[in-house]
Amino acid sequence: MQNKEKLFIEVGSYQNNKHKNIVCGDSVLLRKCTGENRNIAVLSDGLGSGVKANVLSTMTASMAMNFRVRHEPIVRTVQSIMNTLPVDSVRNISYSTFTIVDVDSNGEAKIVEYDNPPLILVRNGKVEEIKGSDTIIHRGDNNANLEERRLKLSDLKLQKEDRIIFFSDGVTQSGIGNMDMPFGWGEAVYDFIEDVLKQNPHISARELSMKIVKQAELNDILRPKDDTSCVVMYVRKPRKLLICTGPPFSETKDKYLAEIVSSYEGKKIVCGGTTSQILSRELKKEITVNIDDIVAGLPPKSEMEGIDLMTEGIITLGALVEILRQGPTTDLSGQGPAWDMLRMILDADIIDLLVGTKINVAHQDPSLPVELEIRRNVVKNIASLLENKFMKDVKMQFI
Repeated sequence: MQNKEKLFIEVGSYQNNKHKNIVCGDSVLLRKCTGENRNIAVLSDGLGSGVKANVLSTMTASMAMNFRVRHEPIVRTVQSIMNTLPVDSVRNISYSTFTIVDVDSNGEAKIVEYDNPPLILVRNGKVEEIKGSDTIIHRGDNNANLEERRLKLSDLKLQKEDRIIFFSDGVTQSGIGNMDMPFGWGEAVYDFIEDVLKQNPHISARELSMKIVKQAELNDILRPKDDTSCVVMYVRKPRKLLICTGPPFSETKDKYLAEIVSSYEGKKIVCGGTTSQILSRELKKEITVNIDDIVAGLPPKSEMEGIDLMTEGIITLGALVEILRQGPTTDLSGQGPAWDMLRMILDADIIDLLVGTKINVAHQDPSLPVELEIRRNVVKNIASLLENKFMKDVKMQFI
């Protein structure tokens, strides 16, 4: 999300299930309101674990997200959630906790915290205390014991290189009972975060959230005692990625295509044999093909100076679409050009799609599989998936 200072807010998350559970009792929802330049992140932790916790946390996170998207006042949003959530009759606690962060285009962040571990701000590589106000919310219940719930409301003005980090108690309580952390990881997670940032000051939000959750898993000796989730929001300059595919409609535009690619400030992916040959000719650079690099039935990658990744065209793009349709994944160990593209996409904020519109007769062959769509439709599918599921800022240019 861009603001007046041309900054960007990258949002990343990572989750891990309790040992032997097939579903996560925590829910994380991320939404980018493109027209308003807002990023909204919600983390909800259902009481206990398993399917019941998942249902309750999902309901809580969905309500919180839908209310915030519609600009409902914070207090009204929380009251609606509180009145909907059931309460444990024995322990007199809500069946789900939550944290809501809503950041606008100016870096103004509105934060709501209810019973999750305290949200932290990392500024200049150091964890800082967030000063908020405790607010009492009254439930719509006749039982006096259930009427009041205390939550913390905070307003922040984010600066370049700031990070907002929040997580479920599966992080802070990890390692509990161990000799070196009998009461759990607790605030020692702050030291861990500062150490990670000292080693890699520009680590992405996605990578940092993964490191925190993975360390919590190690604290529990690879058998997590609770569902574990972490969300990171990182304010920085946007990282740009160009995906160029297809020859221009007219050969007179070949030089223009090469100029765009060569002058682009960011990482570059080129998809398509014909496109690669045009760039090789116009930029006077050789292409080398790695014949041994055939993975998962996809054509091998090529290499050319100045290009970060060079692949075959429509087949690889089609494989990328199938991966994107599965939604954000924590497993990025897949091999092949499509997975290489995904990893580069996840590390970028602004995706520029440069699409040539010359018709490739081979793509119209009726003997080919139906799912092998023409390039323009495939690219439009990629753009839609990146915007809606991966919160990327996508720009498309046809030539």
